[in-house]
Amino acid sequence: MSVATESTETFASLNPATGEVVGEHPVHDAAAVAQALERAREAAGWWRALGWKERRLRLLNVKGALTRNLNRMAELIHQETGKPVQDAQLETIMAISHLDWAARNARKVLGPRTVYPGLMAINQRCELEYQPLGVVGVIGPWNYPIFTPMGSIAYALAAGNAVVFKPSEFTPGVGLLLAELVEGVVPEHPVLQVVTGLGPTGAALASSPDVDKIAFTGSGRTAKRVMAACAENLTPIVAECGGKDACIVDSDADLDAAADAALWGAMSNAGQTCIGVERIYVLDDVYDRFLGKITEKAKELRPGFDREAAYGPITMPGQLDIIERHIKDALDKGGTAVVGGAESVRKPYVEPVVLTDVPDDSSAVCEETFGPTITVHRVKDLDEAVEKANRTSYGLAGTIFSGSRSRAMDAARRMRSGMTSINAFAAFAQVAALPFGGVGESGFGRIHGADGLREFARPKAITRQRFATMNLTSFGRTEKEMARVLGLINMIHGRRYKR
Repeated sequence: MSVATESTETFASLNPATGEVVGEHPVHDAAAVAQALERAREAAGWWRALGWKERRLRLLNVKGALTRNLNRMAELIHQETGKPVQDAQLETIMAISHLDWAARNARKVLGPRTVYPGLMAINQRCELEYQPLGVVGVIGPWNYPIFTPMGSIAYALAAGNAVVFKPSEFTPGVGLLLAELVEGVVPEHPVLQVVTGLGPTGAALASSPDVDKIAFTGSGRTAKRVMAACAENLTPIVAECGGKDACIVDSDADLDAAADAALWGAMSNAGQTCIGVERIYVLDDVYDRFLGKITEKAKELRPGFDREAAYGPITMPGQLDIIERHIKDALDKGGTAVVGGAESVRKPYVEPVVLTDVPDDSSAVCEETFGPTITVHRVKDLDEAVEKANRTSYGLAGTIFSGSRSRAMDAARRMRSGMTSINAFAAFAQVAALPFGGVGESGFGRIHGADGLREFARPKAITRQRFATMNLTSFGRTEKEMARVLGLINMIHGRRYKR
């Protein structure tokens, strides 16, 4: 059974573009969550016992099932989020790639390996392995309802855990379809279950003593509440909490490519992207040319629900007020709207907004907007660009456009973020081998890559004595043995090192 016990109370997921009901789903209470976790505990034992080879085969077949149902999944994402079908297809393709990588690399990353014991323990054989945690609870977002949670679900399953997934109340159907596909491949035990509902359902999952780790994606405000719930049972958590990402445009950058990438990073998915570009810092000598290019391109974009629309509606109605407040605050403090303005907020859509001369203390620069708006800033050099890009409590990702490899790499290393992409937008998200996560208000822990696999496993160290030698951890040790060891240590480690 991939879905928790039914509830008499239900809620509707709505198409944000039309207001039509996409589906009715049960509101699972704490008792239903507890039942799901109990089933997950049994499933976790069975799944772990299957071993690496069989889990790999099953997960690759899940990947195949998702691929064959790609258009079905994309259409559901389109209906529940309002994003264009092609964007939903691209999101599903990226989820498939991550599932494939996790399945194929889990054993290599987490399998047993020997470790050199060092001279003092030369008689010991040392082994390190990574064991499954057991049951992982995943609380997913609505903006990328298959790609983002797959970064936790696929890696947790590949590591040998069972998963209980609570999708966003705005996109429950996506989670249920994924669970249906997994159940079709793994019918014996519910290794992936879905619980649907509102905030209390997620709270019940986070606060349960029967969950071994929580993977959360959402706002920093909600993350703090989830962490507080987890703290009651010392349940560890990996949290991805959004950002206020910057794009830096160097004086020798390809301005056409930079404008195209920055605009996509800012406006695609109606700006509802945690790693989306919200601020652009452009060096003074190319500022006017860059602004002209991005302004021209932005004016051509049109939101809508049809196939020709550049992006869809604002999925979460409450976000419209935040977007409008940020635009008005920027204008009230002296900023200029070179594209759009406060009137661009037309429920449920927001037309493109490009703002200039916005003060650094305005909410449009300091707070996550999560809409199709962007602020463009003039800076004197790359150092000022990096300094201003880092002047935020967030630290998720960033983008740098430059014709100089050395300057770009230096700026990328200095940018306070978990990921930085050079001369492309968010290329790291497509690379399953790279870890994904932030610092500061953007959260902690990592999904994707080897680090993402280890996030859902516990390291286990085992030593086995191969032959007997001097036993220094005994009340029977002699002065002669201790003197011999001290001499050996002095010979190995006591020398002076010279440059």
